[in-house]
Amino acid sequence: MHCSALLSLTLMLVQLWPCSPSMQNHSAHSADRSSTAVRRVKRGWVWEPLFATEEQTSVVPVYVGQLKSDLDKQDGNLKYILTGEGAGSIFIIDENNGKIYVTQKLDREKKPFYTLRAQAINRSTQFPVEPESEFIIKVRDVNDHEPQFLDGPYVATVPEMSPEGTSVTQVTATDGDDPSYGNSARLLYSLIQGQPYFSVEPKTGVIRMAAQMDRETKDQYLVIIQAKDMVGQPGAHSATATVTINLSDINDNPPKFQQRLYYMSVSEEAPVGTTVGKVFAEDSDIGENAAMNYFIEGDSSDVFDIITNNDTQEGIIFLKKQVDYESKRRYSIQAKVVNRYIDDRFLKEEPFEDKTIVKINVEDADEPPVFTLENYVMEIPEGAESGSLVGVVTARDPDNNDCPVRYSIVHGMHLKRLFSINEHNGTIITTKPLDREIASWHNITVTATETRNPEKISEANVYIQVLDVNDHAPEFPKYYETFVCENAVSGQLIQSISAVDQDDSAEGHHFYFSLAQEATNDSSFTVKDNQDSTAGIFTAKSGFRRQEQFYYYLPVLILDNGTPPLTSTNTLTITVCDCDTEVNTLYCRYGAFMYAMGLSTEALIAVLACILILLVFFLAIVAIRQQRKKSPFSEKMEEFRENIVRYDDEGGGEEDTEAFDISALRTRTVMRTHKPRKKVTTEIHSLYRQSLQVGPDSAVFRQFISEKLEEANTDPSAPPYDSLQTYAFEGTGSLAGSLSSLGSNTSDMDQSYDYLTDWGPHFKQLAGMYASHRS
Repeated sequence: MHCSALLSLTLMLVQLWPCSPSMQNHSAHSADRSSTAVRRVKRGWVWEPLFATEEQTSVVPVYVGQLKSDLDKQDGNLKYILTGEGAGSIFIIDENNGKIYVTQKLDREKKPFYTLRAQAINRSTQFPVEPESEFIIKVRDVNDHEPQFLDGPYVATVPEMSPEGTSVTQVTATDGDDPSYGNSARLLYSLIQGQPYFSVEPKTGVIRMAAQMDRETKDQYLVIIQAKDMVGQPGAHSATATVTINLSDINDNPPKFQQRLYYMSVSEEAPVGTTVGKVFAEDSDIGENAAMNYFIEGDSSDVFDIITNNDTQEGIIFLKKQVDYESKRRYSIQAKVVNRYIDDRFLKEEPFEDKTIVKINVEDADEPPVFTLENYVMEIPEGAESGSLVGVVTARDPDNNDCPVRYSIVHGMHLKRLFSINEHNGTIITTKPLDREIASWHNITVTATETRNPEKISEANVYIQVLDVNDHAPEFPKYYETFVCENAVSGQLIQSISAVDQDDSAEGHHFYFSLAQEATNDSSFTVKDNQDSTAGIFTAKSGFRRQEQFYYYLPVLILDNGTPPLTSTNTLTITVCDCDTEVNTLYCRYGAFMYAMGLSTEALIAVLACILILLVFFLAIVAIRQQRKKSPFSEKMEEFRENIVRYDDEGGGEEDTEAFDISALRTRTVMRTHKPRKKVTTEIHSLYRQSLQVGPDSAVFRQFISEKLEEANTDPSAPPYDSLQTYAFEGTGSLAGSLSSLGSNTSDMDQSYDYLTDWGPHFKQLAGMYASHRS
């Protein structure tokens, strides 16, 4: 590092207690302000300004300054002691005279000040003669750092054609030296490269435009800025920064066509939308400033049009209407291009548009025949005879040679069976009568083909409407269910009727109703026309009898308003009902059904009763068969399944009818076969018959039950769900015997119940009840 200036190191006496950082800063600044003092005295201490240079060579200790007590008689009796930051290593003190030396190089950028403490001690007594004082040594700066551009390299953008003085960007350099002392950190900016287009402010580093520049000439500049410390004085340090300045585009250039005249051609066969050609205008600008729109001016805009390709900025001319070589062979159109976004600042210089001429030639082609109409609409009455004229289509060859054409019908063989066309003159006729009610419109396609070039074909649609003829008589729209009560009175409305007609009436249908001629003289009903295409059926007498006549057939004459008008006779069936005030339709239908079957009500009831009896009988048979299938003893089983049912208390005697089912004993069963068992089928039947008469003392029945129980207990393969039960007598298995009162000739009062206490805990409650009763 270069040392070009000396910075003083100041020694300052402070209070005895340690100073805070804020106090240290204050003391440091005070040291600078007091550097001109020659001598200071405070509380017995005397010192002089001390000077040292940053980065000073310290091979030999360099004197900095001297501390001295006013009690020092210079007889060597006082000893000076230095403590604190760097004491003994960076700073040393001569203990005899208080002179302070620096022994190492100092760097202000690493440590700008040091905090030390001084003390004077009497050598004889070892007691301080002055109180310990804390002071700060501030390291003064030297210009040992170069400026630096920390944010470089720089890139900036400025619009082209910007006026002089326009700010472009700002560069800033930093210097590690002390900005508060001297000129070491005071920088000065200058332009090394970039004249005469740019300038830089010396103190701020702001780069400005020095002239107007055109991006289309040059769009990027490299500028070099230099920063010097020491305000640019000789010996100062310097640094440079590179600034890349780009000129952004503005719309300062109009579009220009590359050619003043374009030549194009298009075939007369080209369909609408065919691209005829392209034109292109150049624009020196870029981006949206180069965006442009193309237009066609003049009368040709109805035949041709132009659109802009936004990717290539080309103008695409396309066919807006099909051209005809025989009608017009050349077109001259004027195309114009205009910038899409215009900067008003440059409009005064020139218009931002350009024009060119486009010559378009129409090329001749062998075209297909052309019909005089694209769509033909024809009419023919329905029912017209075969060979009736429908209409004529006409097509011609548009080319100069005027080739003859041939006509034909396509699209559907069924249409060919209805229509035919003369291939020479295009006359369409019918091949069979048409019915409008089947189809009111027929759509056919007619083709015209050049006889010399069959590939040249054109088509035309022919829509044929079949005109209506009044050939359908009116009729009822539905079947009317009409009923009349036996007690109906004369003039009562029993039915409203209307009509429909399959024909199509231009004025709308209107129908008229009346009785047919054969029913006008003798009829029990009348028809009243409502004059709105509806009518009402009224009774013409009072009282009707079903026994005399169940049905009435009323012929109704209906007349339409067609040309010529048609009539039809529709028969209305009226059923007589047995009713009071209102007609019960369901009941009337039932009566009509009975009448049609020829059955009376009593006969129908009898038939239904028979059917019901047969149904019940059938269900009973099915139930019996189901019950047999569910029997617990199947004929395929070889043995009975036995159940042992245990009761924790005495049963209800003869009243206990829910716990057992005697049907189990009275059901015919088949025993299963098992080797250790004997066949007992015959014995079961015998016992079954005996069980109906046996009593409690039947030894046969008891023996049978004992045998079956023994077999069940000794057979390990027998399932534990066979059951054999009887209700022929009360069981004798209970230790208490029978508790039934049936047949008893003694009263409860004469009977002793002491034995109940011997039956065990199950009969404890019963014994207690009878014991309390006796007492």
